[in-house]
Formats: sequence, structure tokens, C-alpha cells
Amino acid sequence: MDSERINELLNKYWNCETSLEEEQYLREYFKAGPIADEHKDAAPLFQYFGEHKKKSLPEETFDDRIVNLVSRKKSKVVQWTQSYMRIAAGIAVLLAATWFIQTEMSKTKSAEVQDTYEDPKLAFEETKKALMMISRGFGKAEQEAKKINLFNEAREEIQKPDNDTTNL
Repeated sequence: MDSERINELLNKYWNCETSLEEEQYLREYFKAGPIADEHKDAAPLFQYFGEHKKKSLPEETFDDRIVNLVSRKKSKVVQWTQSYMRIAAGIAVLLAATWFIQTEMSKTKSAEVQDTYEDPKLAFEETKKALMMISRGFGKAEQEAKKINLFNEAREEIQKPDNDTTNL
């Protein structure tokens, strides 16, 4: 290969002006065989490129490993956060229930229950009247339920297939 051509290409290469074809030409020159003494300084650079061009990254690149590591850590953080959020929610419910119960108890204490009747015999008579009224209501409800039951039995009797009409 022409020494002047190589010098010209090396000058262009150091000035970052070479094309891809010219760089390939330089790699082939330094890979091919005997190298002029004036070019021996640049030879290791181009030989390095030739050797390492064949090398490739493993299937799992550095980025993939980092992403996998971060996602595993993220899932652990999410699990940790969820478990502590459940605990915090339980504590919040307990605190709200305690507050509600205390509020209701303080209302009950402030408004004491007072009897409406001063005479116990009169209270007993009024209670007896109320219970009798409820009893009469249950009695009427029982009578109405019997009517409904009678109606349901009649309906079932009508809906049964009539065996006597098929024998005629």
C-alpha cells in the first residue's frame, strides 16, 4: 500500500475528516501485514479496533441488569409500603372507632335518662296498653297470613294437572 496515501489518510483521520470507507482502508492496512516504521505508532489503535469489533455485549446488557435490579427493589418497596399502609389503615380505623365511642358516651353522660312517669303503677299500665296493642297487631297479621296461605293453597290446587279430566 502506498505510504503517501496512508499518511494522507492518517492526517485526515486525526483531523476527524475521514469517511467510513477511508477508515476501513486504514484498518485493513494495519491488519494486513508489514507496517512502515513511520506508521507503527498508530498501528495499535487500528489493531485494537479490529480485535474489539468482533466482541459484542452479552445478552443481558448493563442497562438490562440495572433495570431488573431497580424493578426488584421497587417491588420490594411497594410490598413494604402496602403492608405498612394496611397497618396504618387499621390503626386509623381503631382511632376513629375510639373517638366515636368516646363522643357517644360523653353525649349519653350529659343527657341522663329521665323517667317519664313518676308513678310506677301508671308506667306499668301504660306499658301493658302498648304491649296489648302490639299483640292485637300480631293477631291481625296472623289472620291475614292465614288468608294468604289459603289463597296460595287454592292457587296450587288450580295449577295442578287435573287427572280426573283426562279419564273422561
